[in-house]
Amino acid sequence: MPGVTRPMGDQATQQIVILASPQACFDVAAQFERYPEWAASVKEVTVLERDEQGRGTLVRFRTAAFGRSTAYTLRYDYGDAPGQLRWVEVEGDITSKLDGAYQFVGRDGNTSTEVTYHLEAELPIPLPGFVKRRAAAKITHTALRELKTRVERSGGP
Repeated sequence: MPGVTRPMGDQATQQIVILASPQACFDVAAQFERYPEWAASVKEVTVLERDEQGRGTLVRFRTAAFGRSTAYTLRYDYGDAPGQLRWVEVEGDITSKLDGAYQFVGRDGNTSTEVTYHLEAELPIPLPGFVKRRAAAKITHTALRELKTRVERSGGP
């Protein structure tokens, strides 16, 4: 997001194809309050602020991570919606950075979507780089698999 400068963290980028339109994928990804229904690690979501269209712009999550409960707050950017959903962390109890984006690109006349998930994460505690990279890769892999399952089973949000 403009105006936010942070040091580089450990990054992971993964892709998956979902058998639904980009809009359907975006809609599921942007319905934060419903994440506990389909994202196994998400325990609670509170939308703290919304834009004029009712979309969550500041969202607090409580999740299970690293063998414990963790909380973080993300600020969402809809400037490239529905092709992209971006976020930056504004507060976290065990993360100092959890910035990322979903990109939704239609394929086959928008009957399927290539979804790319990019995540950049930093922890304030010292861990070997390979451990942090592996954790970021696991987060992106799991998130994409769960998003695919939700969208394809429900046909949308």
